Amino acid sequence: MIQLKNRKDRAKIRRIALASQGLLQTNPFGTGLAGSRKAIEHLGYIQIDTISVVERAHHHVLYNRVPNFNNQIINRLLLNRDIFEYWSHAAAFLPIDDFRFSLPYKHAIRDGQVHWYRDCDRKLMTELLARIRSDGPLRSRDIENPDTRRAGWWDWKPAKKALEQLYMEGELMVCDREGFQKTYDLTERVLPDSVNTDVPSTGEFAQHLINQHLRCHGVVSLKGLTYLRRNNALRKAVKSLTDEMLSEKVLEEVQLDTGESFFIKTGALEQKAPRVSHRMAFLSPFDNCVIQRERLHSLFRFDYQIECYVPEAKRKFGYFCLPLLYKDEFIGRMDCKAHRKTCHLEIKSLYLDHQDLDPDALISAFVSELEKFCRFQQCDSVSIGRIVPDHLAPPFRAALAQFG
Repeated sequence: MIQLKNRKDRAKIRRIALASQGLLQTNPFGTGLAGSRKAIEHLGYIQIDTISVVERAHHHVLYNRVPNFNNQIINRLLLNRDIFEYWSHAAAFLPIDDFRFSLPYKHAIRDGQVHWYRDCDRKLMTELLARIRSDGPLRSRDIENPDTRRAGWWDWKPAKKALEQLYMEGELMVCDREGFQKTYDLTERVLPDSVNTDVPSTGEFAQHLINQHLRCHGVVSLKGLTYLRRNNALRKAVKSLTDEMLSEKVLEEVQLDTGESFFIKTGALEQKAPRVSHRMAFLSPFDNCVIQRERLHSLFRFDYQIECYVPEAKRKFGYFCLPLLYKDEFIGRMDCKAHRKTCHLEIKSLYLDHQDLDPDALISAFVSELEKFCRFQQCDSVSIGRIVPDHLAPPFRAALAQFG
């Protein structure tokens, strides 16, 4: 085991992690449609986000990695069958070539494992499947619902529940989307013939997860390899394979000065550290780089929690704070909201954690990213509320005056 005790080695580990995520390079995957496809293939998934305070996560994640990204690209990839929609650790868009690795969970749901709810209307499911088979793709809103009394998403109408259950079991796939209105069709009609549909063994699935995480994270933990996957057999297989890869010196284990351990590819520390730019990035709370909060804290000493699920009285930073990445460190968070009717970006609060940064360089990087971020949000004006620490408020406000 390699002990990481000096600042240089800790910085190299951070840079390996960020470069693996495509967050250090200007153009890591290419641009536009092709770049977005390559980014999703590299990352393994893009989480689908229902929150629209700013642009949703599945757009935001690609915006930070793919120049010339626009919000129509994901649906074009879906229609082209380059990606498919299913459950990863959450609802996600995944590379179509990884389809076979969705099958174990689909089969588990089909065999009785509960995903959303316990009671399934099998009769309605059979009727809907027959209707789609004979009449073609179907949206849940296409089905009449005599009972309009609904409490929220937890009280989905019966047809929606039945469609989602057929989708989770793998009988249906999402073939198109209009915002958050999904269109379902038979899997056999959506899935390209060239896609591998062999059900992976537990060992194959474990190897897939290890390969994927090493590719897109660079620095991985045993716990992180099976993040939110509650499959004991899979966890044991992952542990067995990492032990084997360590013994064969494919992997090596590094230990931080806190005692926490991670795996990296053998020789990674001997290579030149990825270059770091003076770029700042405003990340989504659901970005692949930050979604594993324990890993984020271990590697970057950044204690982050999304507070939209926290009662307002208990929030420390705000409803929907975006992590701020500057160079190779997370240096704060920004609580903001895009007011789309007025094309205005409201920065409710800006919290900066590091006190030893050059304020001029920091502000320059912030303003440069804010200009691009506003275009992404389709906003042409900005306002800012609280700024912490206080001494940075005057220069930040002066710099932001240009936005009106």
